[in-house]
Formats: sequence, structure tokens, C-alpha cells
Amino acid sequence: MKILDLIIKKRDGYKLSKEEIDFFIKGVTDGSIPDYQTSAMLMAIYFNGLDSDETTDLTLAMANSGKIFDLSSVSGIKVDKHSTGGVADTTTLILAPLIASLGLPVIKMSGKGLGFSGGTQDKLNSIPNFNVDIDENHAIEYAKKSNIVLMSQNKDLTPADKKLYELRDVTGTVESLPLIASSIMSKKISAGADAIVLDVKCGSGAFMKNYDNAKALAEIMVSIGKKCGRNVCAVITDMSQPLGNYIGNSLEVIEAIEVLKGNVKGDLLDVTLELGANMLILGKKATTKEEALKMLQENIANKKALEKFRELIIQQQGNPDIIDDYSLLPQTKESFDIISEKDGYVFETKASLIGRGSVETGAGRTYKEQELDYGAGIIIKKRIGDRVKKGDVLATIYSSTEEKCILASKFVSEAIEIKSEKPNKPKLILDTIA
Repeated sequence: MKILDLIIKKRDGYKLSKEEIDFFIKGVTDGSIPDYQTSAMLMAIYFNGLDSDETTDLTLAMANSGKIFDLSSVSGIKVDKHSTGGVADTTTLILAPLIASLGLPVIKMSGKGLGFSGGTQDKLNSIPNFNVDIDENHAIEYAKKSNIVLMSQNKDLTPADKKLYELRDVTGTVESLPLIASSIMSKKISAGADAIVLDVKCGSGAFMKNYDNAKALAEIMVSIGKKCGRNVCAVITDMSQPLGNYIGNSLEVIEAIEVLKGNVKGDLLDVTLELGANMLILGKKATTKEEALKMLQENIANKKALEKFRELIIQQQGNPDIIDDYSLLPQTKESFDIISEKDGYVFETKASLIGRGSVETGAGRTYKEQELDYGAGIIIKKRIGDRVKKGDVLATIYSSTEEKCILASKFVSEAIEIKSEKPNKPKLILDTIA
């Protein structure tokens, strides 16, 4: 078997067999296929696509290119959640302790963020001394004891995906739906969960800008999950404005804690409950959405979810006092208010521009090795549909220097549009694919 023959075969629109895909991924992993031929194959896939069988075979080949996390010794249905990324998407920090407090094991691996799509690992790193570098043995030990582990991505998982992603990023093939789906699902499968809830974001602050593409991606990933023996559902959610009001690493930790304390309502809580209900149903802790929602709301009200978050912080050597004293989290020296120049209603809050602004504060990365300012970020004070008066504070920007605050303010000011007419609020839950 020769890689050139497979490139030509896919270039001409023919279907690759499982053996051919396995050969391709093995060559990518061990380096026997050079980058220029791998890039050629990626471009052939980009233009001619992969059918359902090919996409599943590619997913499994990438998952099997490295270690498979064995969670069989942890009792119960292990549930996982994945978001395709957005702005102020803090659901993992709320969902993981909430679901764990209801008796379902959540062992979640997360990576660092790039651009304005913040990584859960970065948010956890803003908690003083919190240890995300957990090996497999300790992860299983913690999961058996507490039902919850939040850890960095294991370097031994899906090495083929890491190589393919780096090449996709520089060859203009990132947008291929089969390649996106197989990348996400290979990591989820190798992480060992039995059931997976996918949060597919749709809107200006998401990778998928329109509903049709978001639905297509969701359907592909659910199909992959089914063929790989996993119980999977996907929820398509709006990302036309930031999901939460706090954007930035320590700021998002604060908002997550406030949700767990029962002090925050609105879109962030609503999406969290929707995802959580699906996790409980897939985990067989509830049979209906109504039953699941009641369980979730009860464990916020009785503070069991908050105490599970405290247990997680202690378990992973962090400082639990941050739950009651936010000043122990990273702070910034400077702040800057965005003021409304007229009366009216918030007509639009473009998530993509808010995200760009957060990167300028130092809360996000423009390249992988960039150091973050964990205290930097933005707090949105008004959301779409809110009435505002001239002089009202629309948002506050936090950063280490006045210069960074002002630079970020240009993006935030452009993102928030005030009009005289009141708009309809965006629909939050767009669809569920199960």
C-alpha cells in the first residue's frame, strides 16, 4: 500500500477502506508519511469529504493511535461533556461538580484556550495551586473517591490528531466537517467516557456561524458516537452573544461559583441545566428532562454542587478559600468602563468582537505558548434586549495596563449596538440531536 495511491483515490472522489485509513493514520503517527503528503490527503478530504463509514474509521484510527484511558474500574456510567467553544462558556466548571454531586462520575480532560475560546484548563490554573497535571492512576483514584476529576489533556492520547490538527491549521483545511468531527470524537473516545453530551455552539462567537453547519456537525458526531458504541447527544446552542457575563479566567471562575451559590440566573445557567439534564438521562440517573432538571436545581439550592466544587479544589491541591473570598484569585491593576452614549435597548452584542477584546486584555492567546494574565477580562453589564440610559455602564474591562484596557475597549464598544427599538432575545437552545 502506498500513500500516493490513496491520495489520488481520494482526490478522484472514491471511498477509502478501513485498512487504507488505518495505514494513513499509522504513517502520520510514526512519521513514515511526510507532512507534504499528509497535507495533500487533508486537502483531498477537504474537497471530496468523507462518508459516515470513512469518518468513523478515521475517528477510531486516531483514537487508537495512542493510549485509551481505561475507566472500567470506576463504577457507574462515566459521562463527559464537550463544547465546540465560544465566549464566556463556563459550563464545565458548573456542570462537572453539579453532575458529580448527583452520583455520576465525571472525568474530564481539557486543554488550553487559543484565541477568544477560553480553555477550561486556563480557568482552573487561575485558582491558586490547583493541579491539573493528573496522571491516569491518580485520576482513577480521585474519581472513585469523589466522582470528579478535571485535568489537562493526556499527552499520550490521540497523537495522530495532534499532528493532523497542526497541519490543518496551516493548510486551510480546518473547516472540513468530517475532520472537525473526527478530531473532537477521537479525543472523547480515547478519554474513556461511556456517554457524551456535545454542546455545539452556533453564532458570531462560535466556529460554526450558521445553524445548518452546526446541525451538520452535530449529526456527524452523534453518528460517530453511535457507531463507536458510545451514547451521544448534541445540543445546538446560541453564541451570538457571550454565554455568561464574565469573560476571562479568574472572572469565569467567580461567575461559576456564583451560579453554584444560586446567585446567578440567565443564559449561562439555562444552558448548563439543558446540558446537565441530557447528561443525567444518558447516565440513567433520570428518565425525563423534567425529572433531571428538578434534580439539578435541587443540588444548586441545597449547595451540594457547591460543596462538590470545594471538594474538587481541595482534592487537586487548590485553595478552597477562593469560594468565599474572590480577592484570593488573580486581580488586575487597571479597569475601564464602556459607557452608553444614548438611551435605547441593547440590540446586539457581537460575541466575536467581545472575544477579540478579551484577548487584547491578556485573557486569551494569539499563539500557543503565550502567557496569560489570569485576572484580565471583561464583565458585560447589559445583554441583548436590556433597556439602557445614556451614561449607563455597558461593560467593564480589566487588564494590567491602561493601554490594554483602551485597546480592548475599541472592540467591546464596536460589539455593543444600542437602538431605539427593543429586539427579540436570541433563542438559546436551537436544537437537540440524539
